[in-house]
Amino acid sequence: MSIKVTSVTKIYKTQKALNEVSFSADKGQIIGFLGPNGAGKSTMMKILTGFIKPNSGKVFVNDIDVLQNTLEAQKVIGYLPEHNPLYNDMYIREYLQFQAAIFKVDKNEIETCIKKVGLEVEAHKKIHQLSKGYQQRVGIAAAILHNPKVLILDEPTTGLDPNQLVEIRALIKELGKDKTVLFSTHIMQEVEAVCDHVIIIKKGEIIIDKKLSELQNKNQQIIKVILNVELENSQFLQLENLILSEKIDKNSWYLTFKTNEDMRSKVFDFAQKNNFKILELSLENKTLENLFTELTSN
Repeated sequence: MSIKVTSVTKIYKTQKALNEVSFSADKGQIIGFLGPNGAGKSTMMKILTGFIKPNSGKVFVNDIDVLQNTLEAQKVIGYLPEHNPLYNDMYIREYLQFQAAIFKVDKNEIETCIKKVGLEVEAHKKIHQLSKGYQQRVGIAAAILHNPKVLILDEPTTGLDPNQLVEIRALIKELGKDKTVLFSTHIMQEVEAVCDHVIIIKKGEIIIDKKLSELQNKNQQIIKVILNVELENSQFLQLENLILSEKIDKNSWYLTFKTNEDMRSKVFDFAQKNNFKILELSLENKTLENLFTELTSN
């Protein structure tokens, strides 16, 4: 396992930020680490990178005990914190040379990283002259400069415009081919575009730890239908592939089917056969964003 977290608990005074958190990740996995503000995401990332210690539990990165051998673990971790700590009066190359010296990295890697994150046009500038999006790129460049085995990114796309988002997503996906990438975000489309695994945390506890494909339920569809009559659950049983019917109000329903076939035509035929009038018929498939809202709302 590239990352292995076992029963980690972290308490700040009277607040339990993390409660018996356990999860693991393999090389080549890109994990979206999701949760509302205050859920414990940043705390978990700081523990993984050795910046703070938990009250209890075990943390291993690339088979190195982070709590016992913090410096050794940090050599194989690339980390971009939520608040990107940059030396704003430095030039981009100067800052990356400084980072290269810390990790004893060949300076030739600096130009490779600049190209990877798309900083070539801005590379002659001081960091304070850059937009927030380009400053994020500098932070990502610093995080990957020493070719880490594990990459931990806390809100890596903050401040990026739509074009930059596409480029950084592509970069994260490329990096994930030979690294383990754990990143937090509030943008669900980003997770769907990049990740193969999702962890959702709420109030310091993991409530979802699954492959993205399992959450998306691509072989299921939800149809909303509004009729001119009131029906009972049993009356929908004649619809093939139906696995669930949920009443919204007296004549509105969510119908869930287990199939890849578009079932709207079947619902239309069902209504026509029984002399019902359809007032509304629409696909209402749940997205990851819907699921996130349902699971994390109060």
